[in-house]
Amino acid sequence: MPIEAPGGTPVTAQDPELITPESVMEATLLTLGMTDQRLTVPVAVNAKGPYNFIIDTGAERTVVSRELANTLRLSAGNPVTLLSMTGRSKVDTVLVPDLMIKSVGVLHSVIAPKLEARNLGAIGLLGIDTLRNHQVSIDFERGIMEVRPSRKRNKAVRRASDEIVVTAKSLYGQLIVTDAYYGNVRIQVVLDTGSAVSMGNSALRRRVARHHKTQPIELTDVTGQKTMADYTTVPNIKVGDVMFGSMPVAFADVAPFERFGLTKRPALLLGMDALRSFRRVDIDFPNRQVRFRMPEGSESRSRMTTGSRLPGGAAGTSVQSY
Repeated sequence: MPIEAPGGTPVTAQDPELITPESVMEATLLTLGMTDQRLTVPVAVNAKGPYNFIIDTGAERTVVSRELANTLRLSAGNPVTLLSMTGRSKVDTVLVPDLMIKSVGVLHSVIAPKLEARNLGAIGLLGIDTLRNHQVSIDFERGIMEVRPSRKRNKAVRRASDEIVVTAKSLYGQLIVTDAYYGNVRIQVVLDTGSAVSMGNSALRRRVARHHKTQPIELTDVTGQKTMADYTTVPNIKVGDVMFGSMPVAFADVAPFERFGLTKRPALLLGMDALRSFRRVDIDFPNRQVRFRMPEGSESRSRMTTGSRLPGGAAGTSVQSY
């Protein structure tokens, strides 16, 4: 579920008589193009588009922006309660007919909450309701994100020497990795491609040594609501056979932890800042697997540092394989 640091470029004011849904859409796309660096996939709606949607493996529902809904004149649905990082809120919905991920080619219709594009960081986002039967592939080297049909994995086929496969369990459609540790403490890890930063709960925060200095940061969720978090680096987080030597984490008891029943146990929402440590990440929902491709030239037990950084230039994420 998207959450990011505040920012953005205001849309230039226009003569009210010249403002149309299409002109607002064009201005929105221009603004997002100047400010957003997240990877997207092309999506068609009712044979129109393509439109670039964020893939959000932490969101239960697909969401469209008000600008897209107005431009396509989508029919209104009943209001629903939406869970975001800051809590639950009542939001309007629209019927999205014949939504199609270009790389999959399957048409389906969804009732989607509609929110401001500036808060989504894109013209729309794809949630678990759309992704649950597919595989999400994020190729950071090529700067490409794809959605593909999932296929049953042939166990007889040897995996690449630089590939780490982690098995997860499914809860509300999301993948949760239980084979994860901070030091010798087991933690629960939720894959969340919609979050720019990795988030930890208070139970994990209490396990982190007190001498780790934190700095306050303000985060904005998809509804435009803000929350404060304590930002620091956490050493020795292990997910499957992948060891993160130093991972930036923002600590706050955000609403998804309660949704997943993860308020008492140490838990982590693994965001894009951590996933960018790898060449490629494949999230396979039907097979309940996450496959990490290690950085070029890395070998077993080797350590490497990525460009992921805390505000102020603090140390970035490092990972090693076992």
